[in-house]
Amino acid sequence: MKLGKVFGTVTLSIVYKGLENVPMVLVQPLDKNQEPKGSPIVAADSTRMAGPGELIYYESSREAALALDPWFVPVDDAVIGIVDDVHLLKNEVAE
Repeated sequence: MKLGKVFGTVTLSIVYKGLENVPMVLVQPLDKNQEPKGSPIVAADSTRMAGPGELIYYESSREAALALDPWFVPVDDAVIGIVDDVHLLKNEVAE
């Protein structure tokens, strides 16, 4: 699982069969301290609830394709859930 923050939505002009009702969102990947990590991505929102400003967790590659129904639609990243809070314990965080 990877941490990210939704900062926008994407409107598609052509939609692949199986993705007709799946929203696409712009996500900024984050590190464990919720700082930006890498370039923004477009992710299919399997929750159908993530909006701008939401902290989310997502999967990439094969796992992203498995998160949607039907399985194995052509997506690279998929939102799996919305994060309520992140709490890091001092001196107990794995690098």
